[in-house]
Amino acid sequence: MKLDKVLIANRGEIALRILRACRELGIKTVAVHSEADRDLKHVRLADESVCIGPPPSTESYLSIPAIISAAEVTDAVAIHPGYGFLSENADFAERVENSGFIFIGPRAETIRLMGDKITAIEAMKKAGVPTVPGSGGPLDEDGDRTIRLAREIGYPVIIKASGGGGGRGMRVVHSEAALLNAVQMTRSEAAAAFGNDEVYMEKYLETPRHIEFQVLADEHGNVIHLGERDCSMQRRHQKVVEEAPAPGVTEEQRERMGEVVANACREIGYRGAGTFEFLYENGEFYFIEMNTRVQVEHPVTEMVTGVDIVKEQLRIAAGLPLSYRQEDIVLRGHAVECRINAEDARTFLPCPGHISQYHAPGGPGIRVDSHIYNGYTVPPHYDSMIGKLIAWGEDRATAIARMRGALSEIVIDGIRTNIELQRDIMADAAFQRGGTDIHYLEKKLGIG
Repeated sequence: MKLDKVLIANRGEIALRILRACRELGIKTVAVHSEADRDLKHVRLADESVCIGPPPSTESYLSIPAIISAAEVTDAVAIHPGYGFLSENADFAERVENSGFIFIGPRAETIRLMGDKITAIEAMKKAGVPTVPGSGGPLDEDGDRTIRLAREIGYPVIIKASGGGGGRGMRVVHSEAALLNAVQMTRSEAAAAFGNDEVYMEKYLETPRHIEFQVLADEHGNVIHLGERDCSMQRRHQKVVEEAPAPGVTEEQRERMGEVVANACREIGYRGAGTFEFLYENGEFYFIEMNTRVQVEHPVTEMVTGVDIVKEQLRIAAGLPLSYRQEDIVLRGHAVECRINAEDARTFLPCPGHISQYHAPGGPGIRVDSHIYNGYTVPPHYDSMIGKLIAWGEDRATAIARMRGALSEIVIDGIRTNIELQRDIMADAAFQRGGTDIHYLEKKLGIG
């Protein structure tokens, strides 16, 4: 089927990113938006726009009937979910396909498989992907069995909600005395937050890095990987800085793990763009989850490979084969991404409001993915991220130097942002050396 009109079921910078990719491919676009987002840049630039509800996301961007109705009235052929909102909602993907539209992403059954942490881990074990030592399935009500499993795994352990995500629904346990209570508390929290009280147990790695592999797969059995990203600079399980390639990962490790994840995609019949996330400690990779969508941090991979990941998503959805073979993928240079959030740099509280002045940085190797502009008002209803600043260099030191220059140039007046924090990270000696673990930033900020 020809992909001649795509509805963009998202907002902000990713919606603008999708619109630009569609324009390059000659695809018409439909922007859906809430009442609070009438002035978003991509809404103004799209071929058509449809208001799908009031500001709360539950009544607009998370309303499946509203989005499908918008696709029907505009004669859209496909729906791109971006990231967040409904992007990993298997019911949404199923409704889209059953309504006669193309879902730009994996099949609903794949999203379900990888969306449940327990079934995802089981599928990855079967496919030969290394996983963290754990309970090998959900914990039941047998306390003696739970205690026995924890002894076999070795403390500390972490209790995780099967349906969790975004850093929620997990609890670290350092001693047997605290174990059963922690399991019960996590189970209760999981039921309330995710509507699923199933929990499982894993070995808690104390100083891991967060390294993820980007994959692309089409409907013709072709699968490639685009190397890895290091996303270890985090606070409260939220990524702050990402880079590609990951410092210290060897070409041999990259090839080995790249082949492992590509084979896993073939095993599960994957389609589209996806990311395998790993904890990395003492030279070993341990699978934690797969994101069945485009990632916030995809630009750093694009910068070092030259592959337009969003355009490939559109091509795959149109039934075309991948534009690249594995041997075409060569990593060149280094890229760093800083997330720019409308938030207080110290308390991390969101700071929506009117942007009185905005100046984007420039220069060699600098890319800005953002929907903001002079006079734009950041609404209080959504995620605080207002843009991403990406710097590329021939090597890591050059990329960091260019990022420091870009952070000194960027101007966003009228609201508070985390630019000050990002400048501090880029100047940090440990970050500049590379290889900091996922707890480093919290310890640095005194919130660990």
